[in-house]
Amino acid sequence: MADIHIEREHTLGLTQARKIAFQWAEQVEEKFDMACTYEEGETEDLVSFTRSGVSGELKVTKDLLALDAKLGFLLGAFKDKIEGEIVKNLDTLLAKKKPAVKKKPAAK
Repeated sequence: MADIHIEREHTLGLTQARKIAFQWAEQVEEKFDMACTYEEGETEDLVSFTRSGVSGELKVTKDLLALDAKLGFLLGAFKDKIEGEIVKNLDTLLAKKKPAVKKKPAAK
């Protein structure tokens, strides 16, 4: 078995991070035929996902997304490719939701 652990810190807060986690869950359900369940908590949410050969969790907090997955024997051979795809998907979703930086008005 191969394990994957990915963490991404953010400054979005729980509400925005929750939206990203929902989007991520929808993507993996559609693209990889995963079965996902989403549990909301006061300070932490948990997305559990599974399919043949893969199981794991995505923990969502106000400042961190932490994904842990276990790959079965056959998928373990593709660990690097699978991990790269997960990283790309999470980073793309986080990049879309970066908080806007307020610019100071130009001095006259």
